[in-house]
Order: sequence, then C-alpha cells, then structure tokens
Amino acid sequence: MRYFIVIILFLATGIFVFQNFRPDAEITGLIPVIDTKSEKTKIIIRDLDTPWAIGFLPNKNILVSERKGAVSEIDISTGIKLSEIRVSGVKEIGEGGLLGLAIDPDFSKNNFVYLYYTTRQENQVTQNRVSRFEYKNRNLESEEIIVDNIPGAANHNGGRLKFGPDGNLYITTGDAQNESLAQNTGSLAGKILRLVNGKAEVYSYGHRNPQGLAWDIEGQLWSTEHGPSGISSGNDELNKIDQGKNYGWPIIRGKEMRDGMEISIIESGKSDTWAPSGLAFLDGKLYFGGLRGSALYEYDILKGKLTEHFKNEFGRIRDVILGPDSMLYITTSNLDGRGKPNDGDDKIIRINPDLL
Repeated sequence: MRYFIVIILFLATGIFVFQNFRPDAEITGLIPVIDTKSEKTKIIIRDLDTPWAIGFLPNKNILVSERKGAVSEIDISTGIKLSEIRVSGVKEIGEGGLLGLAIDPDFSKNNFVYLYYTTRQENQVTQNRVSRFEYKNRNLESEEIIVDNIPGAANHNGGRLKFGPDGNLYITTGDAQNESLAQNTGSLAGKILRLVNGKAEVYSYGHRNPQGLAWDIEGQLWSTEHGPSGISSGNDELNKIDQGKNYGWPIIRGKEMRDGMEISIIESGKSDTWAPSGLAFLDGKLYFGGLRGSALYEYDILKGKLTEHFKNEFGRIRDVILGPDSMLYITTSNLDGRGKPNDGDDKIIRINPDLL
C-alpha cells in the first residue's frame, strides 16, 4: 500500500509539471509558468527594441519604455507583452528618444506615469521634456507637460526619472554636448533636478551625462555618470549626491580636485570604461549597469569594493531596478546602434542577487 501511494504521488507530480510546462517558451520568448527563486538569471521577455527604463505596477506587471517611442506592459509571470503604446512627439535621434519612466507612488489612486523623452521643435531645435500621463486600460491618456525645454542633442540627454523617499520626482539631464551648460545653474542641462510642487529646481549641477539614481537605506542619493569619450575616454563616476553641490564637469573629472567641487566616490580611471546607467540599492550594495563595460557592477558601500558580474555575457546593460520580489531586473541595450546584438535582443532579465 505504501509503495502504491508513492507511485500515485509521483505520477501526479509528473502530470502537474507537464501541464505547467510551456513548450513554446524558448521559441516565443515566453517564460515557463513554474517560477522559482533558485535560478541565478531568468529571461522575462525577448525581442524588445532598445528598452530604456522599467517600473513595476501595483499588479506586479512591468511597464517598459523603448527608445523608439513605445511603452509596453509586460506580464511578469508569462513574459507576454500585453500592450504597446506609441507616444506622440518622440524623436529618436542618437542617444535620444523615449528614455526615463517612473510610476507615481500613489499610482493606485491617480494612475500617473511620468516619461522623459526627446522631441524636436518646429524650429528643428532638439529638446527633452518630462510629461505626466494617466495610464488607464493599458493606454496613456491626458498628457501634461511637467518640465519642458530641457536642452537636448544627439548625445548626452541624461533621462533617468526616479521618485525619492521624500515623495518628489528626481530627473537627470545631460549637458546636451555643450559642456558649459553643466556649470550654468540657470540652465536645466547637466543637472539633477527635483520636482517640488510642480516646479523643477536644480538639486545638483556640474554633471556630464548622469543616467542612474538610487537612495540607500539612510536616504542618501547616489548617481552614476558617464565620463568623457573619444581620446579622453574614461573617468566614469559613481557619485554621492548632496543638494546644492557642484560635481565639477567639465572643470574636473574622476578624482581630480578643485575647491567647491565634489569628487567621485569611485571612478573607472582612464584604463577602463563602464558607461554606467541604471542604478539600484539593496542590502548595503549599489548595483549599476555598464553599457560599454557590458557588465552588472556591484559596489559594496561599507567595504568600498567593486565587483563585476556577467562580463560580456548579456552585452550592454542599460537599466537596473529592484523588483517588489527583491530581485534585480535589468534591460539590455544591444540594439542601440553601439552594441552587437545577440539572439533575442533586447531583453529584460531577472537576476537573483543572493546567487551572485
């Protein structure tokens, strides 16, 4: 009798696994229904076009912005794209296009989603703006421009949006290939901005092209920033951001010093290039994506130690965000014109930080 029960349980388990196995998962880019945290990495969805930013809705689904000008909702349990909405006015040019995305902390009450995108005015001037939309019935409605006339260019558009622990929206902007704007506190370029009572204020300045924002457990703001390219390539930075401070670009970079200017906490030096982007905090560590570095970087704040993960495995990594399941979610950026696309690019990948 005991052996008979064991056989029945074995057969029942086999039937359950077979019924929940998706034979089309590998072909279509879907993930199996069975989902455990024992896996180090899991591809959530494939075949995206330069995904730039991701956020989690209250229903645990993902919203993702694609640089071409689309916002999609992804069912995290199946990997199915439930919608794809084109955003009017987006101009994809160089590094510009539909960039940052942030979901309002009170989304359950107001349905607000914020987007940062590049646009071209009638006079052919390239600019960036931040707009607020209502996301209802898997559609973006009622656009309201929140911050306009942010200087833009083919490169150095910044673009990260994040809500801080103070409930305010923070915005990173690049120098729009005009270095002098970073030191001009009257310009919105080369800054980290904070939206307070509907008005954008300069929170910090002297930035070249910051693309990552995260707060640690003590509420301290951190940011990643691209250093120079070309013959002066290197000096990518991880900065600790304090209100009103000057972070030096273009006068100083990396560990260079000047009175009244802040030096980076760590930087890549001139022998390495990270091209750092999205940034997340978890358990005393900062995780950021490397575009040119083609890695996920882990910085232990207490130990001051930097570790590389997945070097050249996924290619260019753009966004890094902490999910409601305490997992890290990253986007690849191999279709951005600077990468070498792999099969199924671009992707959203879940990473278990406990297994790194």
